Amino acid sequence: MAQMNLLQAINNALDIAMAENDSTLCFGEDVGHFGGVFRATSGLQEKYGKARCFNTPLVEQGIIGFANGLAAQGSRPVAEIQFADYIFPAFDQIVNESAKFRYRSGNEFNVGQLTIRTPYGGGIAGGLYHSQSPEAYFAHTPGLKLVVPRNPYQAKGLLLASIRDDNPVVFFEPKRLYRASVGEVPEEDYQLPLGKAEVMQQGSDITLLAWGAQLEIVEKAAELAANDGISCEIIDLRTILPWDVETVANSVLKTGRLVISQEAPLTAGFASEIAATVQSECFLHLESPIARVCGMDTPYPLALEKEYVADHLKIYEAIKQSVNY
Repeated sequence: MAQMNLLQAINNALDIAMAENDSTLCFGEDVGHFGGVFRATSGLQEKYGKARCFNTPLVEQGIIGFANGLAAQGSRPVAEIQFADYIFPAFDQIVNESAKFRYRSGNEFNVGQLTIRTPYGGGIAGGLYHSQSPEAYFAHTPGLKLVVPRNPYQAKGLLLASIRDDNPVVFFEPKRLYRASVGEVPEEDYQLPLGKAEVMQQGSDITLLAWGAQLEIVEKAAELAANDGISCEIIDLRTILPWDVETVANSVLKTGRLVISQEAPLTAGFASEIAATVQSECFLHLESPIARVCGMDTPYPLALEKEYVADHLKIYEAIKQSVNY
């Protein structure tokens, strides 16, 4: 085991993936000698050469179009989009090409070996163009997998599983935690399952569900609730698509209550899909309405970031309202 922050864990996973397979390539804006804007790919060009870790032009559509072509020819590309906010110029390539390549050919050809890494979310005073959480846009698209780790251990295991998965994966990295989250990570190779949520904390009164950086905030809210004698079960969804309906539904069947928290705005966020599915699966067992604690339906602000975010106090209030309903 070694102490790693989230960036180091991602770098370690990329190193392992590139060492085991010569067809694994890393590329994106400033990814080569510079290591990317957050230094996630530092040292990989020196180790594996400019043919396998390199810079691209500042053209997101071109990055993913190029990645689709590489994957279609048998390579295992790991493409970086510098900020999730800048993934939108590549939206057509991802949802109309990456996601549909296998289906359109009846599995004669595919781009399943593609992984797209991108940092998402707020908490860095990045303002409206460097703080968005766009996972819900892609969750509407069959053919993709969407993965969001919460800490270094999860990041390494989930990224290795994503790179080796035979479906195109969009891997959202919580940039606020890149250097803030530090933990014990095995130095050897390991994977964590995609499509499987993790019950982080057992509880009996209410289920709290989130993904990525929001888990740290949910844990703080659960500590406040525990002081009131409220027993919270905490679940990390980990994979947005496909998501683990069974684990979440079983928890809600036990507790009778659910609070979902996401960084993204409330309207049409992935929390809405979860709420709709859980009420269908657990309707007769619910003790209170399913609550969503999310970002506001506005652009992500700079000056009022602390007021905007779904913080632990907002989640704590939702917990109390649900339990006292």
